[in-house]
Amino acid sequence: MLAGPEWRARADAHAARADALTAGHRARRARGEAHPVEDFLYTYYPTRPSRLRRWHPGAGVVLADADERAAWRHYVRDGGVAGVRVDDAGLRAERGATVSFVAGLLRATADRAPQLGCFGLHEWAMVHRDDRTRHPVPLRLGAAGTDAVVESHRIRCSHYDAYRFFTPSAAPRNTLRPTRARQVELEQPGCLHAGMDLYKWADKLGPLVPGELLLDAFALAREIRALDMRASPYDLADLGYEPVRIETAEGKAAYVDAQRAFAARGAALRRRLLAVLEPQPAASRRP
Repeated sequence: MLAGPEWRARADAHAARADALTAGHRARRARGEAHPVEDFLYTYYPTRPSRLRRWHPGAGVVLADADERAAWRHYVRDGGVAGVRVDDAGLRAERGATVSFVAGLLRATADRAPQLGCFGLHEWAMVHRDDRTRHPVPLRLGAAGTDAVVESHRIRCSHYDAYRFFTPSAAPRNTLRPTRARQVELEQPGCLHAGMDLYKWADKLGPLVPGELLLDAFALAREIRALDMRASPYDLADLGYEPVRIETAEGKAAYVDAQRAFAARGAALRRRLLAVLEPQPAASRRP
């Protein structure tokens, strides 16, 4: 149980952190400006800064002196004490299919060793032999140079939501054939998109997830997205992004080092999300 001053301080700190994380996006939105790197977090993911800044204690925590939350969706008064808590059982019943799918996906992913060395070639495969690009910025090596990188590498993308944007000429070059139906079978913890998606799953689980965990997942997604685009074929120097030149040995090594670090951070977040989804009975918890 959290006393009123304690949980309100946590809620205020959460809102301030969320505001800092979304400040650039909110300022650009007010000016009507787009951003090829960060906008992904607000278009591919249904992120709303207002929702991101709303703190929840997570399941199993009672808030004292919280009458204003009693009317919030997915909150109930606690019968045993004078407080309000997240309606864990009701929310799980309402989102049962989502909870089951996310738990299965995260557990399967957590049980696999990370596969490194894909070098972010999914972004290159999305523009292979195509006159169009996904972002209004130039290709660092030009069209012919980009095509040559794709054609000189073995592509092994395991993430369906990356693979489905491959161009028709690039898709057959992938060693795997990811589909939505095979997501649980193929997802692996070294994948940058699997790491970014931890934020998506935390968001879908709503108030079950503590606010701090949600923002930790969002912050990781922001950092991973930056690497994703730094290693891409796009020239983002004017926006302050130093390229990771994965077409070189040095760039490949730098990419793998960053990928390994992100995989470790993602593994820790995945464990925290699984603890929310698959809580241990009280008697089995270690002191």
